[in-house]
Amino acid sequence: MTDDVLSAPHLVEYTYTRSTGPVIGTFLTGLRDKEIVGIRGADGRVIVPAIDYDPVTSEDLSEYVPVADTGVVTTWSWNDKPAKGQPLDKPFAWALVKLDGADVAFLAAVDAGSPDAISTGAKVKARWRDERVGSITDLVCFEVTQ
Repeated sequence: MTDDVLSAPHLVEYTYTRSTGPVIGTFLTGLRDKEIVGIRGADGRVIVPAIDYDPVTSEDLSEYVPVADTGVVTTWSWNDKPAKGQPLDKPFAWALVKLDGADVAFLAAVDAGSPDAISTGAKVKARWRDERVGSITDLVCFEVTQ
């Protein structure tokens, strides 16, 4: 019996490119233009980010709805030690943000400075990247305004 451990190199990679399609493409194009676009669900709710299919009925969705780049924090968690690749390289909050004009909150980073500066119900506004290309990273994060 030996104590040798068998190993073999293994590389996980995704060698394909995914098309965004018309709905996600519209959402990303909006971000490039500093606009946030939701979509109306079968029950009338405005969902952000825009999605292809209704989460309840699975119906195709196609009615785009512009929403504000301001909103309210519905819940949050403080991230004291951001990992490489996260939206900010300093402590920040992960929050569910319900934008003005939307009915469904979505996950986003909030640059609040400290956990004492954010709370459920806090008002936030989008911080946009100076040079936008039609990517989710065009919306850098949200900032607390009140």
